Amino acid sequence: MGPRSRKFLGAVVMVAFVIVYALVAMAISQARPIQEAPGLVQALIYMVLGLGWVVPMLPLIRWMEGGKKA
Repeated sequence: MGPRSRKFLGAVVMVAFVIVYALVAMAISQARPIQEAPGLVQALIYMVLGLGWVVPMLPLIRWMEGGKKA
């Protein structure tokens, strides 16, 4: 697979994953225990949910770059 098609496919997968992840994160954030938690706990949960998509995307990004070792 060429670099252009690899990056295109990776971008499509990444956008689809982020959309699904955002929907799941919104559903989780509306759970009663999170809504009733203190403000600091809510802020920490929202930070984790907001940045949580990055870790699963790292292997995809490496693959899109051609499998180069960093």
